[in-house]
Amino acid sequence: MAQRPLKLQDTDIDRYNPKRVYVREDMIAATSVLQIRASEIRQTQINWQSYLQSQMITQRDHDYIVNLDQRGQKDLPDKNPEACADVFLNLITHISKDNTIQYILVLIDDILSEDKGRVKIFRESRHGNVWQPFLNLLNRQDEFVQHMTARIIAKLACWHSQLMEKSDLHFYLSWLKDQLKMNNNDYIQSVARCLQMMLRIDEYRFAFLSVDGISTLLSILASRVNFQVQYQLVFCLWVLTFNPLLAEKMNKFNAIPILADILSDSVKEKVTRIVLAVFRNLIEKPEDHQVAKEHCIAMVQCKVLKQLFILEQKRSDDEDIMNDVDFLNERLQASVQDLSSFDQYATEVKSGRLEWSPVHKSAKFWRENAARLNERGQELLRTLVHLLEKSRDPVVLAVACYDVGEYVRHYPRGKHIIEQLGGKQRVMYLLSHEDPNVRYEALLAVQKLMVHNWEYLGKQLEKEQIDKQAGTAVGAKA
Repeated sequence: MAQRPLKLQDTDIDRYNPKRVYVREDMIAATSVLQIRASEIRQTQINWQSYLQSQMITQRDHDYIVNLDQRGQKDLPDKNPEACADVFLNLITHISKDNTIQYILVLIDDILSEDKGRVKIFRESRHGNVWQPFLNLLNRQDEFVQHMTARIIAKLACWHSQLMEKSDLHFYLSWLKDQLKMNNNDYIQSVARCLQMMLRIDEYRFAFLSVDGISTLLSILASRVNFQVQYQLVFCLWVLTFNPLLAEKMNKFNAIPILADILSDSVKEKVTRIVLAVFRNLIEKPEDHQVAKEHCIAMVQCKVLKQLFILEQKRSDDEDIMNDVDFLNERLQASVQDLSSFDQYATEVKSGRLEWSPVHKSAKFWRENAARLNERGQELLRTLVHLLEKSRDPVVLAVACYDVGEYVRHYPRGKHIIEQLGGKQRVMYLLSHEDPNVRYEALLAVQKLMVHNWEYLGKQLEKEQIDKQAGTAVGAKA
């Protein structure tokens, strides 16, 4: 079993936000549906005697749970931790009735909430694999059972010095990810709260990456969820970015454009605060300075400077917000000054937000830089072709068509490469697009592809004619 390392990142997380009241309010709001239901379940009276008479539980289990539950001996878990773990694990294993399982889970959660140190009772029990009884409950039909179990697992996984085993961890994180993707999940805030806890631990962060968790978070954020879920999921991204490698990877998932949209639309201060904190981490945490520079450029491209200006004019009373605004302003302004025209172009293409910026229409730019679109395995060309296929924005499609045409016009082997990447087929398809500007730019791009053919054919004919004339002249001399 792996030893859990010191969580230096947690120190940074706690130091960043001294306004503890926000954290407390967010924790309450994040679990409100679960907690309201738990309060109702606490009022339930369970007939433990009937379970004993039907031999579903042992005499020891009965006596222990009655003393704890009905006689109010709340110190029993500390007095006899081994019995506590055995009794509760036996109960959730052998009882099948939903309302009783609900009640047992609320008792377990209360025991852990009263004292974090009590996770040792379960994690160090002699019961064997402590995870399996809880993981089995995630497959139950009852939603409260599932989500209270998930909450307990998060506490057991995060409040103990030993890490959760990899296979169990993979199952749990996959379950949380699938719950996030469910439509109309009443407990989505509770799911997000579990992730907020789990992703503070470095090894759990990489496990979450391996189950495609980051792209899931961002796809949900791109779908315009309510501000509380928005805040919680951006918080998850924030804690992920305390790891330098994950901070470097983040924009490969299109994080910056999505977060820039959230910042632009945000009416809640806590959402603004957490988005700015992610942006700061994306600049500060990467060890590769080139990646940090690319992140700055991407933020500029996504109009973050405009939002920083608006926030600067408002002058929030929140010191965290204003410190991050000042930091980001300084770094983004500096990156603008260092930007070459090709840097601007590459960032715009990678952002997927093409517009008719001056660089596209510059003949000088294309003469000097067309060949550079082949760099890094033709990354920019592949992105352009992807946009031609996937984008629904007429402006993006029109600009992408124009760029493909200019690349073909200025790079000798451009036509062949574009055909290999499937770009010619996509441009031809857009000839029938509903938007007249897209049709026009697609037609121009096709003409440039064809003109390239004609130029090549003309050169070949000219060469053959010269060779033929040279051959005739040699024959005459002979």
